[in-house]
Amino acid sequence: MTGPAAESHRPRPPAERVRDRIRRAAGEAVAAALPGGYQRLGRVLVLRLPQSLRPYYAQVGAAWQEELGVATVLVRTGPISGELRSPRVERIAGEATETEVLEHGVRWRFDAARIMFAQGNRVERVRAGTLVRPGETVADLFAGIGYFALPAAVRGRAREVIAVDRNPLAIRYLRENAVLNGVADRVAPVLGDNRTVSLPAGEVDRVFLGYLPSAIPWIPRALEILRPAGGWIHVHAIADVHGGRARITEEVLDRAKDAGGEPLGGSRSRVVKPYGPGRDHVVVDLEVRPSRSGA
Repeated sequence: MTGPAAESHRPRPPAERVRDRIRRAAGEAVAAALPGGYQRLGRVLVLRLPQSLRPYYAQVGAAWQEELGVATVLVRTGPISGELRSPRVERIAGEATETEVLEHGVRWRFDAARIMFAQGNRVERVRAGTLVRPGETVADLFAGIGYFALPAAVRGRAREVIAVDRNPLAIRYLRENAVLNGVADRVAPVLGDNRTVSLPAGEVDRVFLGYLPSAIPWIPRALEILRPAGGWIHVHAIADVHGGRARITEEVLDRAKDAGGEPLGGSRSRVVKPYGPGRDHVVVDLEVRPSRSGA
């Protein structure tokens, strides 16, 4: 069936149904001010709402609960902040903020009010698992709750994943998630600052550097732990949309060379996701051998 009849039988998007509820409860002006976007993290929903709607937060939260069946609704109150990358949110409906997300066979459990989980990084999390080769030793120096560490172990079948983070709550969930995914015997959580914690020098095949706005300063640390024969580093950064990716790639190459690295077989880069007006979140993959003395 096609045409108007088919359109009439197609379910309306959740945002439109929520807008209908608010229109009936608070009027057209309030309904028109509701954004259409949302982020669902298991049983927790995260919204961006203008301050003008604050008097109606409870009604909006309840409407989303009923339409999507989520337990809790959070509103972002500011950008991700600090070295621990903590979200800034306000709860407007429900109580429990611990949730669980399943992506391509990997499960993450975390507190959505206290731990960042960017859905825009979904493809990159999946890609991490496809990059890792079975039997590799992998280090994730900004592991969080296991964003790259878990795909490396579950999908990539790494022999060992050394997962470092300075956030005690993230490390707690990382341990839980390793058990949840059946890889606790191959994931080694390390609580501490990756610049100072003890790491196995010259024993790692691949290093993930997933820190924004730029992980370039950590390239020398990655080279310290790569095998003498070389390996891969995956460096995340923010770049201008016009020519920025090429400049970031050049910076990564220069920093690796300055730190005594010898690039092997070139490099590649890709856009992970848009990151605000005129900027992209990019990642540079570099195969490099730490064979020369640093400058």
